Amino acid sequence: MERKPKEPRTPLTGFASINEDLVQNILKRTPATSFAAAACVCKSWNQTCNQILSKPKLASAFSLNPDQKVASQEVVNKVLSEPIRPQFAIANVIGSGVDLSETLNFLAAKLGSKTPIIVSCANGIIGRDAVTDEHQEVMLEDFWADAASKNSGFGVLLTVGFFPGLQVEAIPLLRPRKAASGMAMVDKFVMDIRNYSANVSGSTSPALLIMFGGEKAEQKPVMEKLDHATSRETFIAGDQRAQFLYKSGIESRNVHGSGNEYISDAVVLVFARDRHRASDVGEIQFHSALSSGVSTVGPRYKVVSVKEIQPETDLTTCLKARREGEQEILGGQRIIDEINNELVNKTELFIGVSKQRQCDIGSENPKLLRSLAFHEVKGGDGEHLFVSGDGIGSGDYFHFYHSDPKAALSSTSNVSKNFRNLKLDWRSCQLHAGGVGSKEVVGGLVFSCWGRGESFFGHSNVDSSPFLDNFPGIPMAGIFCYGEVGRGFTITSKALEFVHLLIDGLPEVLMTLSTIDSGWAKITEFGKCFCIHFEYMPPDFRLYQFQSDLTAKGAYDSEYIPSLLCLTSFAYKSEDVMCQPDQLDDPKLGDDYPRDSIAR
Repeated sequence: MERKPKEPRTPLTGFASINEDLVQNILKRTPATSFAAAACVCKSWNQTCNQILSKPKLASAFSLNPDQKVASQEVVNKVLSEPIRPQFAIANVIGSGVDLSETLNFLAAKLGSKTPIIVSCANGIIGRDAVTDEHQEVMLEDFWADAASKNSGFGVLLTVGFFPGLQVEAIPLLRPRKAASGMAMVDKFVMDIRNYSANVSGSTSPALLIMFGGEKAEQKPVMEKLDHATSRETFIAGDQRAQFLYKSGIESRNVHGSGNEYISDAVVLVFARDRHRASDVGEIQFHSALSSGVSTVGPRYKVVSVKEIQPETDLTTCLKARREGEQEILGGQRIIDEINNELVNKTELFIGVSKQRQCDIGSENPKLLRSLAFHEVKGGDGEHLFVSGDGIGSGDYFHFYHSDPKAALSSTSNVSKNFRNLKLDWRSCQLHAGGVGSKEVVGGLVFSCWGRGESFFGHSNVDSSPFLDNFPGIPMAGIFCYGEVGRGFTITSKALEFVHLLIDGLPEVLMTLSTIDSGWAKITEFGKCFCIHFEYMPPDFRLYQFQSDLTAKGAYDSEYIPSLLCLTSFAYKSEDVMCQPDQLDDPKLGDDYPRDSIAR
């Protein structure tokens, strides 16, 4: 039987002639939108794209272009210039007369309808310029002065992130428009967070909460409830007082417009571990540190009585106090004079109040929560001491604090040392593992008090220095806020702190709140830096994880204390086609869809 001659094989041409390694090398250099389209070509390309984005990623950039549309386009172009599938986006804007809805709608169109987005006003931004790639800390008052000649000023910082192994959603705290207080809705807000986390991870405590509070809403009760409802592994950070708009991935949660019956008093990005994550996906670890710009002065005092008044501006507490261990009740002005006599230079004063309060959620058993709340000193008379805010009770103890740039520099240096020691721990861990696997920092976020910055320290980029000195190549972003929130303290005054959040990867997400001092009892004064970082470790390093032994407890929020929070490691998804690329493959194509068809 004659054998039929074999038909000559048609030589591969065009894209079909490119080997897999070269395809991967090309794809990882494509912009995000082109990368998303390439992931839909065939299954092999989809697998290659998934390999490229197998690790968490953070992308961030800012623009100071006075044209809002041009600035927004510049930052979007920058963060989408590399492969990324954004799971969330945070945009922080500075300037006068800013239209937040315009920025929100623009980002929603660019990043996809299911991407959670928060847009907020800030008092300053920290990051790299989208055009020059220069790192800057831009304060609002300096920016206004520079922009005065242009008759307008606008700046926007955009941060997008992708965390494989985590799911992210924006959940609002809603209040009926006709209600004076939203306290009745706080329990529902907390339960919404817990229910989302439970559905995603099987645990009611998420890995991370990034919160933005409204300008006129009181956030201390919210922080107390969250502290009560979540485990010690959950990190909480953000800005407690800002104008904001948001877009949730679930349309029913989106409440905007004057015609709606609800007002959003806060919104939180919830990061929950995905219990259905693939076995070849590593995990994220969070580290934190706090830096303060205040120091204690004078003896400890005990509150004898309190009275809250509501003037035309902010809520004020009038209190009577005596020195600890003494019976004489002192007049407020006398106390202030004694404190000022101990200071070389007269500065703003605050009191740090140590509190113990019962807190409950719904019908659950109450828990005793301890916190340190800071209140700005407004003045005094023959009887009372006047401080900002409320929540102070008879029997509470407090210390006086004053702004101190030297303490801030020292505590920032300690934060940098903590990061440096962390790197050494990672290297030691890798050596013990025989060189198997590695941990890598993938990004950072900073929440700093508006009282810090160049005018406070005398030179620039101090709040950024722990990241710039130890991880100079990682993406980082931050804002100067009117009130930082973070786990560890409750602050409602104008002290000088900043919080760093550092993100790295581990085979297991370990929420570690590393501080200068360890334990709740030690966290009683400022001058420290609160930092959290995200790190990534590949799955084959699973047996060699470690956890920092310095942890902090309690809730923290700062209204005016100059503080900074930094967060590292995010990844990105820019369009709907980037959200679920696996679902976009044509099932008729099979595994051997010709590569050169993309040219057609």
